[in-house]
Amino acid sequence: MNKTIFKHQITTEQELRDIVGYSSELVTRKAIHSIDQHCRHFISQSPMAFIATADRSGTCDVSPRGDKAGFVHVIDDNHLIIPERPGNRRLDSLRNILSNPCIGIIFIIPGLEETLRINGNAYIVNDDDLLEEMKVNDKKPLLGIGVKVEECYVHCAKAFKRSSLWDPSKWPEKEDLPVISQVLADHVNMKDVTAEDVAKSLKETYEKRLY
Repeated sequence: MNKTIFKHQITTEQELRDIVGYSSELVTRKAIHSIDQHCRHFISQSPMAFIATADRSGTCDVSPRGDKAGFVHVIDDNHLIIPERPGNRRLDSLRNILSNPCIGIIFIIPGLEETLRINGNAYIVNDDDLLEEMKVNDKKPLLGIGVKVEECYVHCAKAFKRSSLWDPSKWPEKEDLPVISQVLADHVNMKDVTAEDVAKSLKETYEKRLY
């Protein structure tokens, strides 16, 4: 066990069950193993998804993917594809997939507190016919993340209710938000890079290089 400041750790499933208990039959039975009409409809309305991947050693990463609703294409009952739009070229998710195909996805629809979770195996694909269908502004994604679906289920709304995520009256004031350009400038810690430089670079990226 890794050394940590946490003194009281749970190390077996039985310990977990003794504290938390067991799922109801409804929860146990809700997972399906293909993309049915309900999942298709949910995905078609979702403009945002978060994908979880891990490398061979188990080091994890979660990354957002977003575009107009329906940007994730359902190919058939067992396969979907996520377009890989221009990013920062770190390629965290893609490099993970190369060594470990397991992937988890959460689809979000604005205003809806329930989410759709899909788990399966991922592949980095460049099938021209599939990528052609995902063109935006005449720009085709260079790659896609193909997913063979193994499990689909709806996740309850408790996290969104607790967070009041979709309630604007609970959102922080704009002046209280992190200043991202300053955060990045401090994190990169480069002598000649200022928050103003970062802000200018971000503005150009957001305006000219979304696709």
